[in-house]
Formats: sequence, structure tokens, C-alpha cells
Amino acid sequence: AAIARAREADDHLGAIAAERFEDVRREADAHSGTAFAGIPTLIKDMVDVAGLPTRFGSAAFPNAAPATRHDPFVQQMQDLGMTAIAKTTMPEFGFTPSTEFPDGPPTRNPWNLDRSAGGSSGGSAAMVAAGVVPIAHAADGGGSIRIPAACCGLVGLKPSSGRLVASKNTAHQIVPIVADGVVTRSVRDTAHYFAHAEQHYLNPKLPPMGLVDRPIARPLRIAAVDSIPQMGQVDGVVQAAFDDTIALLEDLGHRVTPIEPPIAPTFADDFLQLYQLFGAATVKVGRQVWGPAFERELLTEFTEGLGAAFGANWHSAPGLVRRLRNTRKELVARTLGYDVVMSPTVAQIPPLLGHLGMDLTYDVLFPRVMDWAHFTPLANAAGTPSISLPLAHDVDTNLPIGIMFNGSYGQERTLLELALQLEAARPWPTLTDA
Repeated sequence: AAIARAREADDHLGAIAAERFEDVRREADAHSGTAFAGIPTLIKDMVDVAGLPTRFGSAAFPNAAPATRHDPFVQQMQDLGMTAIAKTTMPEFGFTPSTEFPDGPPTRNPWNLDRSAGGSSGGSAAMVAAGVVPIAHAADGGGSIRIPAACCGLVGLKPSSGRLVASKNTAHQIVPIVADGVVTRSVRDTAHYFAHAEQHYLNPKLPPMGLVDRPIARPLRIAAVDSIPQMGQVDGVVQAAFDDTIALLEDLGHRVTPIEPPIAPTFADDFLQLYQLFGAATVKVGRQVWGPAFERELLTEFTEGLGAAFGANWHSAPGLVRRLRNTRKELVARTLGYDVVMSPTVAQIPPLLGHLGMDLTYDVLFPRVMDWAHFTPLANAAGTPSISLPLAHDVDTNLPIGIMFNGSYGQERTLLELALQLEAARPWPTLTDA
């Protein structure tokens, strides 16, 4: 049934990057008795799935060979009983927050097909929102779990660095900003995934989560941030949703206090330069990393533009890496006395397709990316958990609106308990309700 749903949904969403439908039935039978026995899932096209190529959303891998084995993160999902039926779309190397391509159809938002599904885990989010599967792999290096969750009306938890088993992509990072995770339609499904994953891989440096199945039982001290200087303005619809969520939290007994963004003065520039450094590294050493399968001349203009923007700044890399590695310490100092920091997930409702299109020049697209998606990167640099919840809905466009909650390192449990409370107080619609 999931395969039929996937085929049907992909016709109008454009969310599948590669499929393995023929292998699936045999695998599903092999996992009886496991926690998620036979549950179909989807994997973002940035980690290996045996038998399928990995292309990172890029046309620069036209002849990528099929992977010979599952990535460790995928293998853990399989060990829990899930069956990966396909890989999902992402923009090139996850460099933009909308899953669009310069020379192919975009991934569409199932709530409104003219709008972005977000990114970079846009394909996974679109398919979960459409009811194809209940859970899908996603990964977040600057918002790429939380942004598509906000766009598609899902629960998107970026875990603490090291919480889940590392994929090949997250095992060795100069600043550990990328975390693998999942997107789901309910807090319960996310909580169950993390509880069972922990039974297969437990990081001794982090407090165990266990199964979160009850809402928060104490009032929290919540800091509220609704703007970041020099970044895009929060639109009226999102601001109203944010203010309404504050009122709901206060009704539930929490204390909410507006604060200035808890970031160092250099943070925004440093994170942007790290982003450009990744582009430069892709351009300069892609061939060494991926071998002859990588064809630089097929990269998008945006990725080339990122690399060129970093350009002569290689000398600045050690300093920005050092400062970004200090983000968690800086964040703790600036949020003393608070349990959680809340903000909009993104500054505006999901844009029309094309507004963040990969056919735009770097000079046009880069500022648009920054204006829309500037609240999410802090938790990446700090390595702290952060969850987006679809706590509002714009009637005019039929689009979900995400509100984000950032917790202290290792405190996913607090975020999930708060999420359960908010979900019960304000249940969100899903496309599978109809």
C-alpha cells in the first residue's frame, strides 16, 4: 500500500529521488517482532541505501554507482523494523531551504502545490505530510529538519549532537552542525522513534531520554525571540501565530519573557561564512572526496557562488571555526535562568515555488535564503536540541506555520514533554485527517 501511495503522491509532489520498490516486500517479512516491524520509511538522498545511488540532490553525480551497503543511520532504522522503500529529494547538498532544482520540477508542498515544501529535507517532509509513510529520515545542518516540518505541518526534532547513531556524513565535522533525525505527523511517533533508537545506540555523554509519553508537569521559564538584527522581518501571519503561542503557553502556566537574540555579535557572519566554506570545499575538493562520479561542471550556479563568496577567505577559517565551536558556551551564558528558547521556525509562510529557486543567481538567492531561514542555525552551531511544531495554520493559503523551541544540550525530553502538552492543548490538522 505504501508503494502505491508513494507512486501516486510522487506524481504531483515530485519527492522521490530513487526507489527500490522491488526489494521491499522481501525485507519487510524479515523484520517481524521488531519495534517498528514492517513500517515503510523514506531516506533523504544524502546517506547510502544499499542498491541505490547517493546524489546529494545534485546533478553533479550523473553516473553515481548504487551503494553496496546501508549507511549506519539507515541500518539502525532497518534494525528497528522499518523498511526503506525510496530516497527523497533534497536541493543540491542541502545548501538551500527549498527543495528546488535548476533543470527539473520542484518538490511541492502537499498543503498547497504552488508553495515550497521547505528544505533541505523537503522530499521526506512532503511524503510524510501526504500520508505516504508515518516517518522519514531527515537531516539538519542549518534547519533542514525543522524548516520542512514547519512548511508541511509536521513535528521536526533536531536532536543534540551525538544523540543518535552518526551517519557517514555526521561522523567527522569541523563544527558538528549536522544532525540526522526524522520527521513525523505526531509527537508520539517522534518520541517512540527516539526511545527505541536509544535501545540500539546510547551515547554515554548524554542523559538517557527513555519514552516520553506524558506532557510536562511543571511550569517552564521560556525566553521568546521574534527578530534577529539585519535579517528578514517576520511577516504578520507568522508574528500573530507566535504571539498566540505565547498566550497559549501562559494559559498553560509557563512564564514567557521576551529577550534579545542569545547570539554573539559575530555569530551570523561566522555561520554564513561556514556555509560558504562548505560550498568552497565542495567545489575545490569534491573530486577527491567522491572520485570520478563527481562532475564539478554540473554543479549549480548557487554552489559555485557559495564557493566564490568564500574565495580568498581561507585564512579566516580557523577563527570562525573556533568561535562557532564556542557557541554552546555563549548560548548557555546568554540564556541562564531559562529552560527553553522559543521563536518562529521561519520568518514567513512557505514561499511560492521559484522565490528560492536554484535557477536564480547566487546574488539574488543568497539574501532571500538568509531573510527567510535565520532562526534555525543557532541550535546547529550549539549542538542543542530544537523542535518545530505546527501550532498555527494560515487559512488564506492553507499553509501550516511552525513555532520552534530550543532546549539545553541533552534535554530532548523537556522539549518532547512540552510538545505533548501543546499538541493536546492545540491539536494540529493533518492531511490524513480527511
